[in-house]
Amino acid sequence: MSAELGHYALILALVMAVVQTTLPMVGAARRDALWMGLATPAVIGQFVFVSMAFACLMHAYVVSDFSVMNVAANSHSDKPLLYKFTAVWGNHEGSMVLWVWILAVYGLAVAAFGGNLPPTLKARVLAIQGFIGAGFLLFSLGTSDPFIRLDPAPINGNDLNPLLQDPGLAFHPPLLYFGYVGMSMPFAFAIAALIEGRVDPAWARWVRPWTLLAWCTLTAGIVLGSWWAYYELGWGGFWFWDPVENASFMPWLMGTALLHSALVAEKRDALKSWTVLLAILAFSLSLLGTFLVRSGVLTSVHSFASDPARGAYILGFLVFVIGGSLALYAWRAPALKATGTFKPISREGALLLNNLLLVVGCATVFVGTLYPIVLDAIDGSKVSVGPPFFDKTFVPLMAPALLLTAMAPFMAWKRADLGGVLQRIWLAALALAGAIALIYATHGGPIGPAIGIGITAWLFVGAIVEFADRLRLFRVPLAESMKRLAGLPRSAIGTTLAHAGVAVLAAGCIAGSAWRTETIGVMKPGDQATLGDYTVTMATIGEEPGPNYSAVVAEMRLMKDGELIDVMYPSKRFYPVQGQQTTEAAIRTSFMSDFYISLGDPDEASGGHGVRLYHNPLVPWIWIGAVVMVLGGLLSLSDRRLRVGAPARARARRAERPAEAGAGSKAS
Repeated sequence: MSAELGHYALILALVMAVVQTTLPMVGAARRDALWMGLATPAVIGQFVFVSMAFACLMHAYVVSDFSVMNVAANSHSDKPLLYKFTAVWGNHEGSMVLWVWILAVYGLAVAAFGGNLPPTLKARVLAIQGFIGAGFLLFSLGTSDPFIRLDPAPINGNDLNPLLQDPGLAFHPPLLYFGYVGMSMPFAFAIAALIEGRVDPAWARWVRPWTLLAWCTLTAGIVLGSWWAYYELGWGGFWFWDPVENASFMPWLMGTALLHSALVAEKRDALKSWTVLLAILAFSLSLLGTFLVRSGVLTSVHSFASDPARGAYILGFLVFVIGGSLALYAWRAPALKATGTFKPISREGALLLNNLLLVVGCATVFVGTLYPIVLDAIDGSKVSVGPPFFDKTFVPLMAPALLLTAMAPFMAWKRADLGGVLQRIWLAALALAGAIALIYATHGGPIGPAIGIGITAWLFVGAIVEFADRLRLFRVPLAESMKRLAGLPRSAIGTTLAHAGVAVLAAGCIAGSAWRTETIGVMKPGDQATLGDYTVTMATIGEEPGPNYSAVVAEMRLMKDGELIDVMYPSKRFYPVQGQQTTEAAIRTSFMSDFYISLGDPDEASGGHGVRLYHNPLVPWIWIGAVVMVLGGLLSLSDRRLRVGAPARARARRAERPAEAGAGSKAS
């Protein structure tokens, strides 16, 4: 009965989404408080019913109910319990239920925490969220029903793709979806504002927390997926510019631009039309990513579906949403006149230029990702656009963006003195020059990576100097600096952490790409291989059983300067149900590098196994930098939530003061 209950719950959720879409929107147009008020119970109803459907699907997986087609296709009775849970969203149908559940969570959050929003704006925002939910619920019920029964039911299931049976996949898709779906929030605010014809600093203040939450979760999801690919796929790299990787990276770039543009709209009442456009484009790229992953136009370990009917529905929905929103923008945008003016050399100017670089970088990734697909659709030509293209087009755009990221916080709003900014940031300039000279003297070779490391040093030191400048560190007594620190807004501390995290992550990407060394060979027990200062000896190799796989595990002894520093265990796993193999790399991580061993296939001629050895400098900094970025974003988010509620509290305090004054006069 759980499958039938889940199916009917999805139908009821669709009914709630339709109510949420229509009645509050009509109520906002008529200024009818009763109809606008229906948005909240509709949101709650949609959340309850989608949660019920999600729970029913999860129950079917946990109890291995193979009479449900989705469970039979993606699970197995011998599979560990953790992967029975992750299999719920490790397939197309289940992941769509997770998608609409997260959308319902965001709608519930607006209903719960949007008490200070104007009633008409809140009703329209929730109505637009309801429309998106209705579209995807209809898609799920019409083409991707996860509750279809099988009769007769098979004795056992087909198991989940072995590549997805990993702890990283327990968290990667939900975090990624929270980012993808989270971009619907600024989109909904943007469309609601365009319908009302008003975008003001208060609107930007409401948009920023939702954008920041989506940015944090999308950052965490992308980096967790990169980390999974790094240790699971066995090729020694962390980013391949895979089209599905790019599909998540593009809305991240646009969301980063939106986050900074909304700051200008809030502080200076400028770039309002641009901010609205970025909100539309960020969610449009999220929908594009959904289309690429689920339409069958891409073949990737990350993609879900290959049914043309599903792709046609998503493409039609995508065209309707993006086309309609851009048409509304073209109609309303000319009326969004900014009142804040600024000079090119100002904080606004720096943020706008940074925005343009991010958008052009996103357009570069967009072209590189879709060009092969479009060309194939036109005349069947097969072309490959890989890392060389993106390294030569995208990377040069990010260098000036990182330079500006360090300079913008030192600039005054409206008009800044460039000479004064450079005087205050001289320590960062010294770090840039010193890093370039040191790296080039140490490694030689191309100057590009050395310049890249210098720019990351510039950004990191610039962020620290700006933070120290806020505290007036070393210019006033330490006690006063600590007092300033206690009174500093959390958003300021979060900004410093996020910018410093970007610098650390970028340094890891540059060093890991430019100075990675590797060696490939065939080894038997007793054989040795050398990579730089390291020597690796294969001690033993043999088979070990797993819960639903068998593994060939090698014991590798890692030595440096004649001393044993680690024993590592790379393996190859074989999953008999699906007849697939996976590579489990062994990685020794230190603060400055990773030593990475990947076990290959057996070599019949020699009786050994293929082995790949990699030394990846600074790659751990990628994960460290990402964690710092997310922590900085969450710290800023905690501050923004307080500020979002501030107008309501301020009004309440102002209302209380006359009453207190009146009571005091009567007493006197």
